[in-house]
Amino acid sequence: MARLEVNRSGELEVFVRVIELGGFSAAARACGMTPSAVSKLVARLEQRLGTRLVNRSTRQLQLTPEGCAFYERGVRVLADLDEAERNASSHSVPRGRLRVNANVPFGHHFLLPLVPAFLERYPDVMLDIVLTDEVIDILEQRTDVAVRAGPLKSSSLMARKLGQTRMVIVGAPAYLARQGTPATPDDVQRHNLLGLNYVRARQGWPMRRDGVDSNVAVTGNAQASDGEAVRHLALAGLGLARLAAFQAREDIAAGRLVPVLENFNPGDREEIHAVFVGQGGYLPLRVRAFLDFLAENVKLGD
Repeated sequence: MARLEVNRSGELEVFVRVIELGGFSAAARACGMTPSAVSKLVARLEQRLGTRLVNRSTRQLQLTPEGCAFYERGVRVLADLDEAERNASSHSVPRGRLRVNANVPFGHHFLLPLVPAFLERYPDVMLDIVLTDEVIDILEQRTDVAVRAGPLKSSSLMARKLGQTRMVIVGAPAYLARQGTPATPDDVQRHNLLGLNYVRARQGWPMRRDGVDSNVAVTGNAQASDGEAVRHLALAGLGLARLAAFQAREDIAAGRLVPVLENFNPGDREEIHAVFVGQGGYLPLRVRAFLDFLAENVKLGD
């Protein structure tokens, strides 16, 4: 009878979190526990099983062979349990708070316009949205889904590609009339280039001339913290900006911005991913519903 008193599914869920998040502290934050309580729980689990699951060091946890097998089976068990509960419940619908972080351009052009349709489909979900172009630690910020642009760093996080977009250099007609339209990459050095005030993976603007790629340093008298702010600076006629094509699409169509140097555009694409914590099918229903909704409705185009 003592075996029935043990919350084995709860222990298993905490153990899986420890492995996926890489440590007791991160798992404790995700589970609303203290690191000490998580450590003791894993120790009790090992004691009951009669085997060591993880080797502990001051810097990292390393799964033992037994721990690896237990983790892989545990993920499947939790996924099956989650699926069984959804199938058994007549009220199996996404519900609860969903914390979403997105870069500002994606937020303005895709995420915010999609919110009404998402909440109409899933009225029991409460969206908590933060827009920033800075890359956050989704574990520390307790974020369910983060939308990120550009190459992904290697991590324990899962990612779902939403698409990719080309980049384009643009200027307002008034600015080009005043300063002239650049005809070659060399001409760019004589223009005011609007940039971002944080470090990016790629520094400068890539150009391609006669099959040779080069980088143009971004020098100008104005910078901003996000891509949408840079777009508004360009619309105000302050200089040239390099934007995602989806950002500038409507402005170009309306004549508010004009593409320049397209003959020297290297054609590079910036990938957009939804990043989240999870393994295999083990995801809260609200997170799975949101990821599916984004994949269904986000059309980045060209």
